[in-house]
Amino acid sequence: MRYGRGRQIPDAEGDMTPMIDMTFQLIAFFMILINFSEGDQNQLIRLPASELAKPPETAPAYPVTLQMTSKGTVFYGVEEYTLDGIIPILQVEKQLVERRGGDYRDTTIIIRADRYAKTGRVQELIRTCQSVGFEKFTLRAKQEST
Repeated sequence: MRYGRGRQIPDAEGDMTPMIDMTFQLIAFFMILINFSEGDQNQLIRLPASELAKPPETAPAYPVTLQMTSKGTVFYGVEEYTLDGIIPILQVEKQLVERRGGDYRDTTIIIRADRYAKTGRVQELIRTCQSVGFEKFTLRAKQEST
């Protein structure tokens, strides 16, 4: 009896096209789902609740977000400043808006103050911003459900 060599079975290769398509669909899905406006929020800041709080109707042209802690210090990005220490940062922001061809008076200062921050300290922050030349302000609060 003679045993012959059988035909060689070719290696099985899977078609990767459906896997790539699914990957791109997931990427697109999560890009739509992500809310980038929450990216500049500091988790140390607990906003006060208000029945009158509502989301803004339009996004500001040149937003600058300042976050005040309960101690009265101010976060700009990840750095923490005193009220006097924030003045050079605001001056740089003013210059950046002007270099982009905008009017710094159109810049909206968004103040996210902790619920335990003293009102007088928030007013001092607004006066500090006004001393640099900014005129538009928005105070953030958490919308209280009715």
